[in-house]
This record gives sequence, C-alpha cells and structure tokens, in this order.
Amino acid sequence: MAKSWISLKKLGGFLCAIVLAQLSTNTCAKAADTVVVRFGLFTEAISLGELQKAAKTKKLPGSLQPYSKGLSQQQRQLFLKALNLNLPVNVVTIDRLINTQIGTSILNDFATALARKDKAGVQALRAGLVLGSTAPKGLSILSFIAAYPSKRLEINLPQAFKVAGSLNTAFWRTQQFMLAIAPQLDLLTPHPRTPQIAFPFDPSQPGTAQVKVLKLDLNDQKHNRKIPVDVYWSTAATPDKPVIVFSHGFGSVRTDLRYLAEHLASHGYVVAALEHPGSNATNVDSALQGKTRVVKPEEFLRRPQDISFVLDELEKLNQTANNPLVGKLATTKAMVVGYSFGGGTALAIAGAELQLESLKQRCKQNLSILSLGEGMQCIAQELPENSYQLRDTRIKGAIALNPTTSLIFGKTGLTKVQVPTLILTSSADKTTPALTEQITGFDKIPSPKWLVGVVGGTHLSVKDPSTTMDQIGQTNTPISGGEVVGEQAADVRKLVKALTLAFAAQLTPEAKNYAIFLTSDYANFSSTPAFPFRLITQIPPNAMAVVKEFIEK
Repeated sequence: MAKSWISLKKLGGFLCAIVLAQLSTNTCAKAADTVVVRFGLFTEAISLGELQKAAKTKKLPGSLQPYSKGLSQQQRQLFLKALNLNLPVNVVTIDRLINTQIGTSILNDFATALARKDKAGVQALRAGLVLGSTAPKGLSILSFIAAYPSKRLEINLPQAFKVAGSLNTAFWRTQQFMLAIAPQLDLLTPHPRTPQIAFPFDPSQPGTAQVKVLKLDLNDQKHNRKIPVDVYWSTAATPDKPVIVFSHGFGSVRTDLRYLAEHLASHGYVVAALEHPGSNATNVDSALQGKTRVVKPEEFLRRPQDISFVLDELEKLNQTANNPLVGKLATTKAMVVGYSFGGGTALAIAGAELQLESLKQRCKQNLSILSLGEGMQCIAQELPENSYQLRDTRIKGAIALNPTTSLIFGKTGLTKVQVPTLILTSSADKTTPALTEQITGFDKIPSPKWLVGVVGGTHLSVKDPSTTMDQIGQTNTPISGGEVVGEQAADVRKLVKALTLAFAAQLTPEAKNYAIFLTSDYANFSSTPAFPFRLITQIPPNAMAVVKEFIEK
C-alpha cells in the first residue's frame, strides 16, 4: 500500500465519520471561532482565521509551532491535507445514504476526542456536520468548525489520532465509493413505495409446500473429512429445479442461512446446507483449546471440494430406491449460495481461479490496515502453488453474499467465472468491506451478473437470527461490532429470500415469470427507510473512477 493509504486511514477516519453521521434536528446558537488543541499537559488555542490561513499557505499556524515537534511529519502533513479537503455532499445525501444505526456508534467513538462539560459531544457533532454540509463547497473540517454549536471546539489530539488511526481502511474507502455512486443509484431522491411497474406476486412469501429436513452424515474418505448436511426439501420438489448447495461463513455452522433454505424448499427446491469441518464453529472451538489451527491453508481448496463431494453423494441418493428424494435431484444442474468465506467458496467452484502470487507478496507487508476478511485470505499464502482451478461444471449459477474476493483471486481469477452470478454487498460491512471484497471484484466477473447493494447493512445482516444471538452486548470497534441483526435486519433477509428465489428460477421453465424481480425497479420498490436497496448489472462510469483510484493506490 502506498503511504497515502496510511494518511487515508487517519484522515478518512475523521472525514468519513462526518459522512456517516446520522442527521439531527439540533441547531446552534453559537458557532465555533476557536479550536483548542490539547496535547498532553499542553493546550493551545487556534482561531478559525488561522486555520483558514493555514489551508491557503499549507503551513502550520504559528500558534502551533512551539508544539509541532510533538507531531510526526506524517501527522503534520495529515493536518494540513485535512484542512484542504472538501466533501461535496449535502444534507439530503447524508440522510439518504448514511442514515443507519452504525452512524451513532461511530460518532460516539469520535466524541471521545472532544472535551465538553455537558457530555453532548455526539449531538454537537451532528449539528456541526449538518450545518457544515450547507457550505458552498460542501462539507470540510473548516465548514464543520464554523458550524460547530459552541464558541470553542476542544480536541484531544492524541485521542483523535488514536481513534482515527485504528480504523478499517477498506471500510472507509467503501463509504467514499458509496458517495460517488449516490447520483447514479438515485440515492438523492425519495423512493416511491408504489411500483412503477406491476409485480405479479411477492417472491419473499413462502411457498405452499411443507418443508422437511433430511439429515446426512457424509464421510469424504479421500480427504478425511466428515461432512454433516441438512437437506431441506418438500413434496413439491421436481427435477426441473436445480439442487442448491449452501456454503457457510468462517467459524460458523450450516444453519447460517436456515431461513433461506426453508423459503426455497417451500417453493419446491432441494437445498443442501453442508458444514465445512475445517472452518466451522467446532474447528474454531478446537483451535481456542490449542488442538488445531484456526484455519489451515488447504481449507481454501477443501471447501469447493466439499461441495463437489456433496453433489456426488446426492446423485447417489437420487438413484436410491425408497429414498424420498429419488428422481428429484437435478445434481447436474446445481446452484451454489455462499456467505462470507462461503461466498469466496461459491465463486471458486463457479470457475474463479485462485491466483496467489500477488497475495503472497501483499501478505508479507504490514497487515494492520487490513480488514478481517483480507487477513483471513492471507492464510492461503502457505499453499504451495500459485494458482488453483476448482470449478465444478455441474454448478450453473452462483450467489455470493458478502464474499471475500480481494486477494485470493488475484488480478484475473474472477474473469474465469463461467456462470450467472449475483453478488450482495453491504455498505456498513466491516469484516468484508464492500469496495475491496465485492465491488472491485464484481467488475471483473463476466455477464450475466447482478450486484445488490444494501445501504446500511452490516456483515451479519443476512444471517439467520438464531446464529446472531451472540451479537447482543458486543463492543463496537473499528473492525467489528455494531452489527445490525435479528429483527432489525428482517427487511434485508426478506430481500435475500426474494432475490435468491428469482435467481434460482432462472434455471427453470419459470425463468420469465421471475426475471422482473432481478431488476433495479424491484430493489427500489423493496427499499425501506432503514435499508435503501439497489441492484445494478454494471458499475456506473463515475463510480468506476473511484474503483480505479482504489486499485492504483
């Protein structure tokens, strides 16, 4: 990463907190004309006029010169660059794009760097941001200070650098991207609840068939892996519908997407939710006891092989007399749905090539600025070869929910995906940040493809509520926590049910009946105040400029 990325992490921390702020109706009777910088035992007052002059001259204010030795060269440059940076956003953009629950959590973090006797730091930040965004050139640090509802804005400088410096670079870069694509995705206008076109039915509603679950304990002797599988099915299952295989996330279980499996099965699909023994919850528990590694590098190979093995076993069932599924399993016309680590698995078995040469170089560098998803991929650097092709030709369609793609597939691995692909991304995902893990890679995947954006969604929003109970009371940090789950994310799961059913139907004679739900019109119609949804098949040119800027840096 270039040095500018380090500055981006710190500067972006403050500026993107501005972007993420939720709106408030607060107004200010006074505006700040003085900034008080606290550095250890020392404090120094700087007038707004001095800061405005520093922005023009690109030199530190004279009042700070006695203490500038306490700042590194990087921090001095960061300070000056921050003064000259404007974000061309307005109140409507902030409201439409970032009015999510995560905004308050981030403001709470930054409020710790402000000294106020009335403990109204968050409210003051909101008021300053809203009024500051009305400046002619948009929101900036200077316009924020000028609008801050107090005569003095007191900043604990070391704490400010500490908070900003610990932030997830990829996460903040995603927020910048979301701002860039806001006009293209019509985020600046109200979302009509009355559809402009008629939808024939509601694909998020369950089917009429009663769902049953067949539990299998499979044994892959070749790879010495015992693979439990839950097969969701109903008497409505027919061989003209694809078998759908689910791949769970890291450290999780096969019930990750149970609500989705039940939904699909009620509509006549057979869903096989398997558990990967080398990266499930049991394996992580064993690692915590010192009995094994958290993840072995060969797991990146074994996961797609698990899916192929399960398809082999399902084909045997399809030919087994007296089995309830006999003759109903279209294993040669299968589909895969993967979540998080499983999303990368889904793309690999759909044809994406693991390309590890650049990953091995990247993962030798400082990893402190990586997201958890990027760090996970670095485990693959121990694999002996530089490329692996794990495609199974029986897979005819792939859905990847919040997948990991940034490092594992190299520069061209995703161009080798051979089937229709749908990628879901969430704007507030800290674990697999949207820009690095989904959006950049989406542009490389051949069409037909769909990118679904959940503005305000987090990494765990798509998961079954039964698997997110542990999020209650979790500390919100720059790299984890702050998850929107359970009942709060019900609208997200409703969308996932509708889109997955419509996508699966494209492999059946009912394709035309469901195609209308794989459109931007349906995503807009399904949007809620908490979660604006967007669906595109190509990234708009202006947004691609941000993607290219990211790649170059």
